[in-house]
Amino acid sequence: MSEFIRACAADEVAKGAALAVELGEVPLVVVHAEDDAFYAAYDECSHAAVALSEGEVDGCTLECWLHGSRFDLRTGAPSGLPATEPIPVYPVEIRDGDVYVSLTPSNGVSR
Repeated sequence: MSEFIRACAADEVAKGAALAVELGEVPLVVVHAEDDAFYAAYDECSHAAVALSEGEVDGCTLECWLHGSRFDLRTGAPSGLPATEPIPVYPVEIRDGDVYVSLTPSNGVSR
């Protein structure tokens, strides 16, 4: 079983927003999606090395601000060009009002 690490307080991430968090040396983006669930992904677009945390949340997708690539927060799969490679996504648990993330990607993609 993977170890979960506290990433942030749940109330630090408004619904429909993204927050950049570093766990150890792993840059993550924590998203409070419009389905009211929390998601965590590697905070770097697979197309260009820019922070996804600066992008826009739309439903359960996160759009890269630079070229408009979109990623499904549940699977990491790109749903819009120019990105063609998935990003790592990580399991999330909410405990006592805090967001905990496992650094073992749930989709098997590594960086």
